[in-house]
Amino acid sequence: MQNNKIITEEIKSVKGMNDILPNESYAWLWLENILQEWLESFGYENIRTPIVESTHLFVRSIGMATDIVEKEMYSWTDHLNEDKLTLRPEGTAGVIRAAIEHNLLYNNIQKLWYLGPMFRHERPQKGRYRQFYQLGVEALGLKGPSIDCEIIVMLNNLWQRLGINDLELQINCLGNKEERGEHRKVLIDYFEKNIDLLDKDAVRRLHSNPLRILDSKNPLMQDLIIKAPKLIDFLKDESLTHYTNWKNLLIELNIKFTENPCLVRGLDYYNLSVFEWVTTHLGAQATVAAGGRYDPLIETLGGKQNYAIGFAIGIERLLLILEYFKKIPVKKSLNVFIANNYELVNSKHLALESYSFKIANMLRENAFNVVQDLTGNSLKSQLKKADNLNVSYTLLIGENELSNNQVVIKFMKEHKQEIVALDQLVGILIKHSSLI
Repeated sequence: MQNNKIITEEIKSVKGMNDILPNESYAWLWLENILQEWLESFGYENIRTPIVESTHLFVRSIGMATDIVEKEMYSWTDHLNEDKLTLRPEGTAGVIRAAIEHNLLYNNIQKLWYLGPMFRHERPQKGRYRQFYQLGVEALGLKGPSIDCEIIVMLNNLWQRLGINDLELQINCLGNKEERGEHRKVLIDYFEKNIDLLDKDAVRRLHSNPLRILDSKNPLMQDLIIKAPKLIDFLKDESLTHYTNWKNLLIELNIKFTENPCLVRGLDYYNLSVFEWVTTHLGAQATVAAGGRYDPLIETLGGKQNYAIGFAIGIERLLLILEYFKKIPVKKSLNVFIANNYELVNSKHLALESYSFKIANMLRENAFNVVQDLTGNSLKSQLKKADNLNVSYTLLIGENELSNNQVVIKFMKEHKQEIVALDQLVGILIKHSSLI
C-alpha cells in the first residue's frame, strides 16, 4: 500500500552561501553608500555584468593551472544547448569581455566599478565564503605608473573615510611575460633541488605555476621561499623604470609601503605593478584589498593591445575589519510608530485606518520613517512593539482623535505625551527632532 504521508524536511541554505539578515544588512547598505560616493568622487562609473559567463572566459583569463579553475569554479553544461557555463569566480574577466564586446575601448578610457556576488567552491571560514561579495574597480586604457599611483591614492582615501589606519600596503613588480619566463626556469630549478622541502600544493604547482609557490603561507616553507631567486633580479629597464616611478610617486605623496618580493597574486593575467593591503586583525585572512596591472588580458580575450589595472575588495572582510575597529554605526531607529486604538465600533475601523494612512503619508513626505500598526492587536500590544522598535515618537489614534482631527504624540525618550491638531503635527515633530 502506497504511503501518502507527506515528509516535511527543513531546507537550509547551501554551505558557504549565507543569508544577510536585517540586523546585518543595514551595515552593508551603509558601507555601499560610502563606497558609491567614494568611487564617484574619483570619476568611476558603474558597470554590471552577468553572474553566469562562458566557462571558456575564465579558463583563458585566469589560467588553467590555478586553484580557481582546477578545483573552485561552479561549472556545468546547460542541458538545453550544451553551453559550458560558470558562476563568476571573480569580476575582472567579465568586465573586459563586456568592454571588448561593446567596443568601450575604441579611442577611449574607461574607469569602471562593480559590486556583487562571486562564487568559489572552497572551504568556508570567517571572511571567506563560497558566495562572497566583492567590490571591483578597473581602469582601462591608461599606460604608465600615474594610474597605478591613483589606484593606491584611491584606496588610501577610502581607509581615511572609513577611519581605518592600521593597514599595511605591500607592493611588488611582476615584470612582463618574457622576464617571468626567464625567472621561471631558474625558480623551477631551485625548487627541484629542494623538492623534499615542498608541500603537496607546491609540488603540484612546480611545473604549472611555480610563481604561486612564493605565495604559500606554509610556515615550514618560508625559509625556502625567502631564499628563492627573486623576480626583480630578472627585470629589464622598462619594467624597472615603471616600478621605480610608481614607488617614487607614492613616496612623494607620503604613502607608506613595504616591498614584498613574494607578492605574486593568484591569477595568471597580472603584470608589472601588484599590491595588497593587509592587516594582522583578521587571522589567516589578512588581505583586505588587492590588485595590480593586467595589460595582457585584453589581448588574451580577443581585444586589441591596451592597458589595464584594477583591484578588488572583499566586502565581508572589509566589514570584519570595520567591526574590529568599531567603525560600523549603530543601526538607526525608526522615527514614528502609529498605534491605532481599535476599541471602536466596527463601522469606524475603516475610517480609523484611513486616517492612520493619511498621517503616515504626510510624515513620509516630510522625511520621517514611519511604521503603522496593521495587526489589529490591542493598544497595549502595539505600545510594546513601539518600545521594541526604539522609535522616537508613537502616535496614538483613537475615536476622539478621529472625530476631532487630532493625534496624541507620545515622546518616547521623555515619557510624556500631548494632544495636537493634525495640521500642527509635522511642525512639532520637526522642531522636536532638531532639539534631540
